[in-house]
Amino acid sequence: ALADKGFLERDPSRSRGVKILGVDLSAETVSVPCYSEVPNARGARVAAEMNLAVDRRMGGERGSFIVRAKGSDLAVLGVAEGDYVLVSPTTVEDLENGTIVVARVGNDSLYHRFSKNGKGVCLQSLSPGGEENIVEDPDALHLVGRVTAFFRRMDQVATSVNLTPH
Repeated sequence: ALADKGFLERDPSRSRGVKILGVDLSAETVSVPCYSEVPNARGARVAAEMNLAVDRRMGGERGSFIVRAKGSDLAVLGVAEGDYVLVSPTTVEDLENGTIVVARVGNDSLYHRFSKNGKGVCLQSLSPGGEENIVEDPDALHLVGRVTAFFRRMDQVATSVNLTPH
């Protein structure tokens, strides 16, 4: 019954062989949910596409998640469409100038370069043609998290790479 509900996976090659789904028992890795877009941090639940195992030192913070990059979200940083972007929870006090963050501005969660100034915080949008947002009250900033890493599948990289040394 638990296998039918999706909580267990049975191993037909072993007697009593089952795997508990959604539980990571490895000491070196942690299971992190992966989404096709930044989940709505205002309470609406979005189902994860899958869970990915990452090194515990990279994504071990509770609340970390992975988002698949779209189009030109982070193209200025060399992140291509389909790359996996690891976002970890953080607070404004823990951020340094230049950190890439995911923050909710209006109804959208966007990638920004974070910096502090004398009046509050500045969020420079990384989208093409994006604007700069000044938030005078850092407590009013809806910070989703900071980008800590990105992962790229190398078997999907274009084959027309120029390997000529310069």
